[in-house]
Amino acid sequence: MNRTATVTRETRETRITATLSLDGTGKAELATGIGFFDHMLDGFARHGLFDLTLHCEGDLNVDCHHTIEDCGIVLGTAIRQALGDKAGLVRYGSCLLPMDETLALCAVDLGGRPYLVYDATFAGQSCGGMDVQMAREFFYAVSYSAMMNLHLKVLYGENDHHKLEAMFKAFAKALDAATRQDPRISGVLSTKGSL
Repeated sequence: MNRTATVTRETRETRITATLSLDGTGKAELATGIGFFDHMLDGFARHGLFDLTLHCEGDLNVDCHHTIEDCGIVLGTAIRQALGDKAGLVRYGSCLLPMDETLALCAVDLGGRPYLVYDATFAGQSCGGMDVQMAREFFYAVSYSAMMNLHLKVLYGENDHHKLEAMFKAFAKALDAATRQDPRISGVLSTKGSL
């Protein structure tokens, strides 16, 4: 089964094309116009062992909001499409990820009900040219477009770069765990019989 999806989104604010393979090796080709955001997406791909190509032309002359939010919509849609019918899917995944002084927690349920719980605070307003408040907008867009339940929490930390990077990597590891297939699971893992 080829768990790969290509998604294109074009609005007056952004033009985005992304290809995601859930069964990759961690290769990424990224060009969003925001170097720090590219760094976060690279960590996501590398540590989740996903292959991700994402190119975005956004209205960065306004600010980074549309670019980051719309990339989240596209990535979430690609995740949902790549999962297919979810037969044999483990469905749940979690990760407690340390990065120097920071500890981040992520839990994922691919059961088809979108919800985001997000708990993180930052010392500054931006990090590497990216507004730190956009991290929540990104993960919200991913969770709702992918139809996933996503919980993210920075338990503690001091450095904003470390906090953001720990969240993206924890998400990658939790999603990798949730997207694994188990031959013991026939159909979908749900008492309802569908996801």
